[in-house]
Amino acid sequence: MPEQPLGLTVHSLPTPAEAVGAQAQRTASGRWKMLAVLAVCAAPVVASYITYYLIRPEARRSYGELVDPQRPLPALNATGIDGKSLALPSLKGQWLLVSVAGGACEAACEAHLYLQRQLRESLGKGKDRLDWVWLVNDGQPVREALRPAVTQATVLSVDGAQLAQWLAPAAGHKLDDHLYVVDPMGNWMMRFPAALDKAGAANAKRDLERLLRASSSWDQPGR
Repeated sequence: MPEQPLGLTVHSLPTPAEAVGAQAQRTASGRWKMLAVLAVCAAPVVASYITYYLIRPEARRSYGELVDPQRPLPALNATGIDGKSLALPSLKGQWLLVSVAGGACEAACEAHLYLQRQLRESLGKGKDRLDWVWLVNDGQPVREALRPAVTQATVLSVDGAQLAQWLAPAAGHKLDDHLYVVDPMGNWMMRFPAALDKAGAANAKRDLERLLRASSSWDQPGR
């Protein structure tokens, strides 16, 4: 091969304006990627609520009344049956099936406690994702004879007036006439009809099963 002169190509450096533009482009790209990651993380939660609230045939309407807007757990201090203090928002992280009654717990209260326990047990493996909660709203101690029956329940004494600013009964009913459902994010989102009996409990069970199924991709047992 004949000898040829060495060729050199000189490239100019980017101007300050070009450098700033490239940096801005990289920053914008990074932000879009971060937003995409956040959207992917939030998608299961959003999808489960859309599935339950919007994409369901009319024939599968919920038995319980949906609460709109949902009401988050209030910053109330509660006292456990063992005398220990507990902040009510610490119950977040589990589905909650809640009843309200005084410490004496008359016949209607006992019926609710029985239905709560039966509903939770009927969920099988899913029962570990649902807490059975009894909120005592009159400051009275739980009746001694009843204590052995509620060892699996979360029994908390709370201020009745403050509790009534969070939970609310249907028109013409009292607070302790219903069972209430709170989601793992701490929002009261459903109220079952008053005077729930065994027949109604079967419908309530279907609602609970649908809620657990719709949230199965993001809600796990335990807090």
